[in-house]
Amino acid sequence: MNTNDLKIFEAVAANGSFTKAAEAMFTVQSNVTARVKNLEEEFGADLFTRTSRKVTLTSAGETLMQYSKQIDHLMQEAKKDIKKFNRVSGNLKIGCIETTMAFKVPDILSRFTEAYPDVDLEFKSEMRSELINDVINYKLDAAFVSAPINSPELEQLHIKEEQLVILAPAQGPGLKELLMNQPLKIIVFDQGCVFRARLEAWLNSKGIIQYKSIVLNSLEGIINFVEAGLGISILPAELIEQYYAGRKLKTHPLNKELGTMSTVLIYRKNVPQSRALKAFVEMY
Repeated sequence: MNTNDLKIFEAVAANGSFTKAAEAMFTVQSNVTARVKNLEEEFGADLFTRTSRKVTLTSAGETLMQYSKQIDHLMQEAKKDIKKFNRVSGNLKIGCIETTMAFKVPDILSRFTEAYPDVDLEFKSEMRSELINDVINYKLDAAFVSAPINSPELEQLHIKEEQLVILAPAQGPGLKELLMNQPLKIIVFDQGCVFRARLEAWLNSKGIIQYKSIVLNSLEGIINFVEAGLGISILPAELIEQYYAGRKLKTHPLNKELGTMSTVLIYRKNVPQSRALKAFVEMY
């Protein structure tokens, strides 16, 4: 077995066909068939279920696919480290939620690029569950997400604790009156947002199960809508104090259980880290 065998194996899985895999790999079908047969003999198991219409992975094939991705990742990291062994360089893909992108990323970029100018940092803003999946599946090197994390595949490094507050308009009825409005309106990110989940849990604790969600995709939009009196929301207190102190907003504290959010940096376990990722982790 060699790495090219695994690439052919992955091509068959991706295309669902030996013929299409051969085209994708610029080889002949007989070579693809022979390589897959060699792998199956070496592992002592069928890797594909073959039908007249499609080829699909068996359970053994699914297992090999995970190892194949890991091997490919290791080979790419080895090439980077050997090629540029005398300096920290390369590319890092880091994930974070929307508020981290707006609040923390500029400082992270400034500090890290000053210390490691040869490393290109790329940030992706996404929902928590997507970020976790992307780290596990090698689409991101690391991500800032809210704890707890219950994945045996991931390491987690505690970054900080934040206090969340209910956000309401400064003018108009108080929070109690707003909660009595029918229907209550909440200004939130889409499903999967940790802030939305906390707000909904807080409302449920107060017996409020009927409310209308106004979904936005930007932090600035949420601030504008709350300020305009269109509903309530929930965000980190430090974010409001530092960036939106002059806006017409009122903040209301939450209890410790719902109001405290721990942020952790997650990255894969049992996979050699690139020098760039080690440098990034060591910042914290």
